[in-house]
Amino acid sequence: MPRRIYRRNLPHICPPHTPIFLTWRLRGSLPAGIQIPIRKTPGITDGEKFVRIDRLLDAAKRGPLSLHDPRIADALCRIIEYGSETGLKRFVLHEYVVMPNHVHMLLTPVDELSKITQAIKGTSAREANLILGRARKVFWQDESYDHFCRNPVEFANIRSYIAMNPVRAGFVRKPEEWPWSSAQRRVDVGDVVAMAKPVPHGT
Repeated sequence: MPRRIYRRNLPHICPPHTPIFLTWRLRGSLPAGIQIPIRKTPGITDGEKFVRIDRLLDAAKRGPLSLHDPRIADALCRIIEYGSETGLKRFVLHEYVVMPNHVHMLLTPVDELSKITQAIKGTSAREANLILGRARKVFWQDESYDHFCRNPVEFANIRSYIAMNPVRAGFVRKPEEWPWSSAQRRVDVGDVVAMAKPVPHGT
């Protein structure tokens, strides 16, 4: 099966059976002029720019922080976990974390990636707006950032990066202390996340 490529503002390259690092954020969570998806910047690699943007999101004290609401964060965790469970099985879930204004996931798609993100973002936006008592307000920034893992070392590094996000942000001392993450919830969800194995992929 050939790799699948789809386009919105940028091309999204999704080789089949390959783990994908996926990030999306709340609408308006970055200052104007700073954008995800990442655009080419002379002298700065895509990875370096991504880390800079991620640190801005982690340090944000203003702008939307709706995912800090435990009701919304818990609802989003349940939606993410449900997508990987036996009845739906749209993806194999390796790691995830819900931060106050953005989300990181490492997954291997079974369904098309665009359908996965639309389902998670659409369902969680409806639930969040119900919790917040508002109707049909845009919740998520429209497009997401994705990067496919090229080898097992990159897979391990990304998995660690996701788990350590709340620690780097200064919210907790250990990954398992952050309640809205696979690091903390993998026992609570019947070890679904811990049992997910990396799918073999090429370099």
